[in-house]
Formats: sequence, C-alpha cells, structure tokens
Amino acid sequence: MSTGLIHIYCGDGKGKTTAAVGQAVRSAGYGYKVLFYQFLKNNNSSERRSLEQLENITCIRGRDEVKFSFQMSEEEKKEIRSYHREQLRMLRNEVPNYDVLILDEAVCVTGIGLLDEEELVSFLENKPKKLEVVLTGHTVSDRILQMADYVTEMKKVKHPFDRGVQARKGIEM
Repeated sequence: MSTGLIHIYCGDGKGKTTAAVGQAVRSAGYGYKVLFYQFLKNNNSSERRSLEQLENITCIRGRDEVKFSFQMSEEEKKEIRSYHREQLRMLRNEVPNYDVLILDEAVCVTGIGLLDEEELVSFLENKPKKLEVVLTGHTVSDRILQMADYVTEMKKVKHPFDRGVQARKGIEM
C-alpha cells in the first residue's frame, strides 16, 4: 500500500456512516486489515453487527450506553471527553497493525466539544504513513478539511425525520 490518505464524509444528509462502512468492506475484500471505531454510538449498531462477521475487520468496542450530548450533564461531558481521549490514544497504539482506520463520528465529537480537535489533529498528523483514515460527521472544521485528501458532503434534500418519522432499525440505524 502506498501513502495512506484521509477521507471525510460529512454533511446533514444520510449516508456518511454507510459510505464509511462501504469503504471498510471494499478494503477488507481486497485483503487490507481494517480497524473500525464509532464515537457517539453504542456497540449494537446494525452496521457494526455486520462488520464484526467479516474477515479482516476489527471493531473496537465503545460504550454500551450512549447519550446525545444535549442530554449530558457537564460532569458527564467531562467524563466522555476523557473517555474519547483515552480511546484515541488506544487506537494510536493499534493502528500500526492495520491498513485502514474508520473513525465514525470523529468530526462530530470534535465539533460538539466531546473530543479536543487538537487530539484528533495530532492523531492525523502522526498516523503511520501507509494508514488510510476515514472520518465521518456532520460539520467539519476548516483545519481538518485542509488535512483531508477526499471530502464528500452528503446534502439533505428531503428526509422523513423532517415529518416526524423516527430512525428505523436496519435503514437509518
């Protein structure tokens, strides 16, 4: 594998995680070793259950229960910031053994202040040269955008959530 690049799937539209999962499947199918981690999601996502069954993909466990940031107290936010920092440090130790790293919702956690952007920037600046990294999330800072090699924005034109339809298992979650 040549020099690894940085991919970002962002925006307010559906499909960011789906695109990242598709990249994981494509890479694993080629024989690359993929490390997959989801910020802000529990260990029961539908995509995770599928990925865990595929050869060459390792899913790192996150928290069993995850709240939305607006539901967290200041103490819970402080604790989750520390947790995310430790998870990123753990991932830094693991990535030399992998070809592709998927960090689902990574730009989201920095955008809402549940991971210091400096931590993510440092991680990206010091990644192994061959490591391909995929980041997802809604809003991306200019600094992280500048670091990326690929940026794809998913733009919502219409979504059932706008008429009160909740996320459905197997489709949106």
